[in-house]
Amino acid sequence: MSLNITLMLTGYLLVMGYLGLGLLIMRRRPTRPWSPARRLAPAPARRGCPALVRQVTGTALGGYMMLVAVAVGYYHGVAHLGGRFLSSAVTGPALLVGISLPAFLLASWLATRRRR
Repeated sequence: MSLNITLMLTGYLLVMGYLGLGLLIMRRRPTRPWSPARRLAPAPARRGCPALVRQVTGTALGGYMMLVAVAVGYYHGVAHLGGRFLSSAVTGPALLVGISLPAFLLASWLATRRRR
């Protein structure tokens, strides 16, 4: 069995095992009432269009950085590919984020406007 399949299977089994363990723990312990997390900043500072743009942009950039980190780590560390492939692994998702970010901003704006 190749190293790639072994690594993928090991990661899958670990994630599924942790999820199964979490379900077992949740079944054994009775549910407690919980309170929502408090925001670090006061509520008025996090409202409006600038807050929405900051939230969506931060989410998109965080997802992009995570995708690039996984792609570079895998293809450089496991598959031993470099050079042009890694540059396309960085620029391809950047193009995807650049194209999809305006659509997500519009969809988020419409969702928050519909709630009002």
